[in-house]
Amino acid sequence: MARVAVPRSRFRQAVITLFKIGLYGFLVALIALAVAVAVAMNSLPTYSDLIRRNDLGQMIRVRAADGSVLVSMGPSFGKWLPYDRIPQVMKAAMIDVEDRRFRSHIGVDPIGIARAVKVRVQTGRFREGASTITQQLAKNIFLSNNRTFGRKFKEAILALALERRFSKDQILELYLNRVYFGGGAYGIDAASRKFFGHAADRLSLPEAAVIAGLVKAPSNYAPTADVDAARSRAALVIDRMREAGDITAAEAAEAAPANVSIIPAPRQNSVRYFTDWVLPQLDTLIDETSDPIEVWTTLDPNMQKLGDQVINTSTPQGAQGALVSIDRDGAVRAMVGGRDYVSSIYNRATQAVRQPGSSFKLFVYLAALEAGHKPTDMVVDAPITINGWSPRNSSRAFAGSIPLRQAFAQSINTVSVRLAQEVGFRTVADMAQRLGITTKVATHPSMALGASEVRLLDMTRAYSQVASKGVAVLPYGIRRVTTADGHLLYQHQGDESRVLFTPWVAAEMTDLLQTAVMTGTGRAAQIGRPVAGKTGTTTSNKDGWFLGFSSGLTTGIWMGRDDKGTIPGLLGGRAPARAFHDFMIRAVANRPIENFEIEAKPPDWQQEPDDETWFGGPDNGQQVDQDGNPLPQQQQQPDQREAAPPPRNEQPDQDSSAETTDRLDQEWLDRAVGRDRRDDRGLSRAEMVRDRRDGPPPRSGRRGDPVQPGSVPPEP
Repeated sequence: MARVAVPRSRFRQAVITLFKIGLYGFLVALIALAVAVAVAMNSLPTYSDLIRRNDLGQMIRVRAADGSVLVSMGPSFGKWLPYDRIPQVMKAAMIDVEDRRFRSHIGVDPIGIARAVKVRVQTGRFREGASTITQQLAKNIFLSNNRTFGRKFKEAILALALERRFSKDQILELYLNRVYFGGGAYGIDAASRKFFGHAADRLSLPEAAVIAGLVKAPSNYAPTADVDAARSRAALVIDRMREAGDITAAEAAEAAPANVSIIPAPRQNSVRYFTDWVLPQLDTLIDETSDPIEVWTTLDPNMQKLGDQVINTSTPQGAQGALVSIDRDGAVRAMVGGRDYVSSIYNRATQAVRQPGSSFKLFVYLAALEAGHKPTDMVVDAPITINGWSPRNSSRAFAGSIPLRQAFAQSINTVSVRLAQEVGFRTVADMAQRLGITTKVATHPSMALGASEVRLLDMTRAYSQVASKGVAVLPYGIRRVTTADGHLLYQHQGDESRVLFTPWVAAEMTDLLQTAVMTGTGRAAQIGRPVAGKTGTTTSNKDGWFLGFSSGLTTGIWMGRDDKGTIPGLLGGRAPARAFHDFMIRAVANRPIENFEIEAKPPDWQQEPDDETWFGGPDNGQQVDQDGNPLPQQQQQPDQREAAPPPRNEQPDQDSSAETTDRLDQEWLDRAVGRDRRDDRGLSRAEMVRDRRDGPPPRSGRRGDPVQPGSVPPEP
């Protein structure tokens, strides 16, 4: 069959037609591209807007009391370096490793694209990037990291627009100050400060090579992630610089990335318990802002490290521990919320609520002291039953009549319950809440032994207010907040105007707490200087506490299991008290020794007789009724007004039957409320009534001398 030949004229016509279509299509595409670039140019922000860098999120840098950085959150920015302040080695290193034709292309590098396509055809995948510095800048500022052709097309349009809008130097300046270098650092100054500890305008050749090598894969080459990989990549950058002629062979040989000193990333283990507590407080301290801020805190890095060490070495196996240490003004110096933040972010110092055991007796005895008891008062350690509940002592024995101070030091349960019943369980609960307990406090009898759950931070605050002589203490962790350039946004102001209880009550409570450490259940907490504190242990050894203060520092320690399981041998006077000793003996080592003021007395006006009258003194004899209105005065002779009342034994005899009735009524009332108030001689109220009438009874073995402290039984 004969082949039909296509006329040469028709073939030529088809080629010309296709060429015209292609040319028209290219012209249309070129016009469309020009329009797209023009539109993109008009929509670009100004250069000053791009410098502000407020589109990458807020940077928060948290600093310790000594100014060291505890943690940086969000993007980290350094100072913006103008083009002429950027070291030449930094500019050359970035261009040589990322975009060797940066100075000659129009924003998109056709040669680089062709090379990338060739590699793709040969290997079956893209092994070499074709993005220019301008394209990377466009992606970092305006686009996401999605690997799609649509994103690459937009990236190319924006790159062309950037090249038309800004100069090469401006583009390189923007790129070096905005590109991400890993570890949260954006820009060469942030990277230099993070990895080398100094500003970017002092970068050496090997340091610049390290930074330039990070752009390809920040998560892989960042020195904080892999130091060896970062140094190996830097060596490649130096070779590229030598090949490009930006450095000599001698300079390349002298540059040794292996000798570059890398600052290790700050340890963020237990410190994060503290930062997790303070950072949410920013919402109430400063107005909302997207600008970078510096948060200056109260945390002492040395105390924090010591607290972390103590909790990890002293806490029983299988248990957790927490520590809070507060300075005299409320500044939190250390906070450890668990043995390891990485494995558990649950903050047991601020979030966990646990029974405090006998450490709650602080509030019972404060209420009793405020009601008029003294550390020298005699109290009764004897069986007591309230609504069918009978507390028992850990020793399973009763000491009889003993001083209040000894009862607290030995943490005797029956005395604590008897005191709480006397002053009122509601009064004890009010005292706890007055001192800062934020959890619900029950008012049933067992609350006197610490049945209500509390937080460690609240308990530590309560004890610190005894150390502050009754003045309110509010724990705080933020001293001030500033912008990155130093503008003050917030400054902590202390308030010492609120008094919770009188100084002499605080002095008497300190006396009891000091005795508990010197001769009682807290003897393991002694540190060779005055210490006041109290132990706490809950039923079945589920929780162990020790809280105390010395030299202006108050520290609380808790140990236990998160599932509230039993820990054999866990007592407040053992592991927690020893941990307190190990922490405090070093934490206060450089502080002056402070003796406690335990001899404070009420002012004179509180010791005066109660029979003084208002609106008049003994000179004018003015009397008023219960509403404050003056009563008519009787005409008296001056000598009659000034005559002193006769002595008690010269008063007319009282009706003996009435006296007997008063005594019986008092005895009945004492039995009804379970109260057995005694004077310094150990006499009950009924016996005091009889003593005033008949004289003191003979001594008998039934009362005996106060029990002398001997071997201290373990605390319940």
